[in-house]
Amino acid sequence: MHYAWVIVLAGTLVVFLSHGLGRMAYSVILPPMRAGLGLSYTEAGLIGTANFFGYLSFTVLSGLFAFKIGARRTIFSSLLVMGATLFLTGLSRSFRTAFLLRFATGVANGGAYIPTMALPASWFRKEKRGLASGLLTVGTGLGLFFTGTVLPPFMDRFGEQGWRYAWFLIGGSILLLSVPCFVLLRDRPSELGLSPYGKGGEEASSSVSLKGLLIKKELWQLGIIYFMYGLSYIVYITFYVSFLSEELKVPFVLAGRIFGLLGLFSIGSGVFWGWLSDLLGRARAFALAYISLALSCLMPLLFPNAFAYYASSIVFGLTLSSIPAMMAAASSDASSGTLAAFALGVATIFFGVGQTIGPGLAGYLKDVTGSFRGIFILSSLLSLVGAKVSLRLGG
Repeated sequence: MHYAWVIVLAGTLVVFLSHGLGRMAYSVILPPMRAGLGLSYTEAGLIGTANFFGYLSFTVLSGLFAFKIGARRTIFSSLLVMGATLFLTGLSRSFRTAFLLRFATGVANGGAYIPTMALPASWFRKEKRGLASGLLTVGTGLGLFFTGTVLPPFMDRFGEQGWRYAWFLIGGSILLLSVPCFVLLRDRPSELGLSPYGKGGEEASSSVSLKGLLIKKELWQLGIIYFMYGLSYIVYITFYVSFLSEELKVPFVLAGRIFGLLGLFSIGSGVFWGWLSDLLGRARAFALAYISLALSCLMPLLFPNAFAYYASSIVFGLTLSSIPAMMAAASSDASSGTLAAFALGVATIFFGVGQTIGPGLAGYLKDVTGSFRGIFILSSLLSLVGAKVSLRLGG
């Protein structure tokens, strides 16, 4: 077995720790944490926002750190910081402390996640990068499953202070498991006397410089594609349960179960779409993913029945990790192995801007029209624009 698959295994563990636990656990821990600290809903939201802005602020810098000191050391250092700040979050006594610690956690999250998702650029040749990147995204889905199933009963065992022990558990786990990640990870195959896994020779893009990458049209096209994803997907994620329960009169508990299917079916979505992008090419696979997202938004509008509600959630879940997985592979294609993390970091800035704008824009549209229907029409149209831009990739 080529060591590249060990890199995938270790990378999946990093994504599980950094994204699946460090980033996603907050929503599960939030209710008892808010009560324990006496936070308002505004303060609770700001703490979540702090984590997001910390992550976004370090995406490009994490790529530069990976370029200068290596991905392995950048990832390991970030995991140590992340584990420490999450553990300390369990000791929080005020909004300010929790806010600052979640911001620091977000910074470390970017430092671990971005270089990890860029590792296939060094370890896999172009025709295998999509599959490898997709396998890494499994870590996020497994993290979501863990936080949703393990943390609630774990917190119940400790009563009102259960949320503190949840942070201790997560922070301690990341600190402990960062060690095998460091032991297994390597920056490039040459360190072990190997060549990248896959057929053929090195791609021409392997010689691109930092300056050459910044003026490369393909990099900015990828940014626009990722921007459209951030703008469109977050609308569905934010408002689908509200749409079902408030406007379509689906019982709230049932609406939650329908939405829960999204997380279940998202676990392997990055693997499928990454493999498909290897087979069809990034541009066509991006376009097909966007068309699938558009259809998932239109289903409950065109066919207001239970089958369509379930189908919409399943189709969206099956496509949820598609763009992130393929974006990691496409960023690698557009750059060299050492600059792949920087390229992905630049594209992620566009994604973050879109994700920031989306909920506010959709909420304003709901207030103006009085209906969620315009929101989902908007999301589908944005997805179709993303498909059109994708087909021009490299053109």
